[in-house]
Amino acid sequence: MKNLKRVVVTGMGAITPIGNSVEEFWDGIKQQKTGFAPISHFDASEYKTHLAAEVKDFKAKDYIDPRSARRMELFSQYAVAAAKEAIEDSGLDLEKEDTARIGVSVGSGTGSLQIVEKNTEVIRTKGPNRVKPLVVPMMISNMAAGNVSLAFGLRGKSINVVTACATGTQSIGEAFRSIQCGEADVMVAGGTEACITPVAVAGFASLTALSSSEDPKRASIPFDKERDGFVIGEGAGVVVLETLEHAKARGARILAEVVGYGATSDAFHITSPAEDGEGAARAMQFAIDEAEIRPDDVDYINAHGTSTPANDKFETKAIKTTFGEHAKDLKISSTKSMIGHGLGAAGAIEFITCVKTVLEDYIHPTVGLKVPDEECDLDYTLEPVTDRTVNYALSNSLGFGGHNATLLIKKFAE
Repeated sequence: MKNLKRVVVTGMGAITPIGNSVEEFWDGIKQQKTGFAPISHFDASEYKTHLAAEVKDFKAKDYIDPRSARRMELFSQYAVAAAKEAIEDSGLDLEKEDTARIGVSVGSGTGSLQIVEKNTEVIRTKGPNRVKPLVVPMMISNMAAGNVSLAFGLRGKSINVVTACATGTQSIGEAFRSIQCGEADVMVAGGTEACITPVAVAGFASLTALSSSEDPKRASIPFDKERDGFVIGEGAGVVVLETLEHAKARGARILAEVVGYGATSDAFHITSPAEDGEGAARAMQFAIDEAEIRPDDVDYINAHGTSTPANDKFETKAIKTTFGEHAKDLKISSTKSMIGHGLGAAGAIEFITCVKTVLEDYIHPTVGLKVPDEECDLDYTLEPVTDRTVNYALSNSLGFGGHNATLLIKKFAE
């Protein structure tokens, strides 16, 4: 692994339930703002769950020309908007770059359920010949990456990782690998999701995965004994990764370095994590080993922390397995306590949170955590932490199907 290229973060963009830019999002995090409210995207009065973490005040025309926006579903619009901010933030001058060396790795867990639902009704009421030609290219999940590539003329490797709730983390992880191995100099990477729809909400509720709380302050409460499921969210997180050499050659501002990536499978159950956390523990260990550090060097974990009874308990076990006695000294928190579970976007937005954490030495709390759970007995950060240097931050994502992914981020130093 010694000869692999070093990979740094130089730009970030975000569309979230608490802000439609990285600055707005991070200000919301510091204010412990929560994005939970009654579902407005459709009439959810007859559903088992009524709260969601919706993106607010998003206007595609602020980021995309109207003609192009009409050919994109919402998940693609979020991706292009976040990518625009990330590229601008990175300072990349695309006119001076070899765009064949700039790739895209942006994933979505579901693509567009909206267009599937709408056209199912068209077929039912008007017949199959009334379905419009662009339904398929607007529906399929790879169109987030495809539209980012098209919008910015990026001609390098373009991939779409789909691993449910691990999508955003694995998309960034696979971009990291692509740069390490010399397949690209720069990758625009992240995750996006816009699936607060009747089918998604009904389906997750039927799995008993969603919180049925009517109180926004007690709905997404990771690691709390009274937790009863996640709040479905949406949005996008996109980052610019590049080789250290490329970043230095163009005088880029370096935000952080990516030093480890681990990916495993539980091979246990289609929705539940492995009960002993073994798969998640191995993913964390792989990332730590790649960085060639000790577990004790990790300062902070941004947990998957969904607020489901099983996930939080099993992730706690995984952290104890990986870190041993050091697990008690770690600061751990869940960004989902403020923005809900953005599914394919979640890991990418949480990666941005980790970059901001190592940049500013600010660890956000797990908002709403009030009632201790004896099975979740680590330090889940009840108050903001500003007096600790964060050199290494680790981000976990665990997806339906048994997908586990971990990214390890380091405060940049020459």
